[in-house]
Amino acid sequence: MVGEEGAFVLGWEEVLTEEELSMTLKVLCMSEEEFKEYKEQDGWEDDSEEEENSTLSNEALSRLKTPCKKLLYDSVLLTLESYGSDLKAEQDLLNNKEAYEKLSRREQQALHVRYGQKRILHQLLELVG
Repeated sequence: MVGEEGAFVLGWEEVLTEEELSMTLKVLCMSEEEFKEYKEQDGWEDDSEEEENSTLSNEALSRLKTPCKKLLYDSVLLTLESYGSDLKAEQDLLNNKEAYEKLSRREQQALHVRYGQKRILHQLLELVG
């Protein structure tokens, strides 16, 4: 369901791997009975109306059912814990011109990437929290 990398791609305004995340949330949030039925039917039949309404924009994420929101929230927390520092530490380093300039160009770029990733994850926490 998740693809080769085993990760979902989030943007500022929507989930970029919405099909994978949508399917994963549906399966993981199913009751045992729903899952048995899903397995017996070998998945869902194509439902074009459901697909049209499945865009996972930030607004749609905030309207997910509570179990799916909790699953996403907990997953984001685990992802944030995997980083060596928190968002504030990254922001402090970005704001400290002297410390920032001591970093190599590659370290500066990595800092910007990590900071952006963490900001998106914190935004997701707010949407589903």
